[in-house]
Amino acid sequence: MSESTPVWARDLVAAQGTPDAPPQEAPGGERPEDAPAATGTTAEPQPLGVTVAATGNAEVDAAVERLGDADELPVHAHIEVYEDVHQGLRDTLTALDENRG
Repeated sequence: MSESTPVWARDLVAAQGTPDAPPQEAPGGERPEDAPAATGTTAEPQPLGVTVAATGNAEVDAAVERLGDADELPVHAHIEVYEDVHQGLRDTLTALDENRG
């Protein structure tokens, strides 16, 4: 592989190995072939477990809390939650701007 080969391509070859060199281990000691095989079934959604500190603004805190609703939804349904939260945050910012003037 030459110096002009993109880094991502070199990393891919290193991870997969070649006939001359076995695959390299990942930082955690796992190799790609050690990963569980895909079964073709759709897994249940798993919460990300992200925690967010309160901002002190009730409207913003309510909007951020609403993001947690996406944890219980399949990925294709997340957009509705994100759009709702985005609109709520925009409304809150607009209200703050209007009170400044």
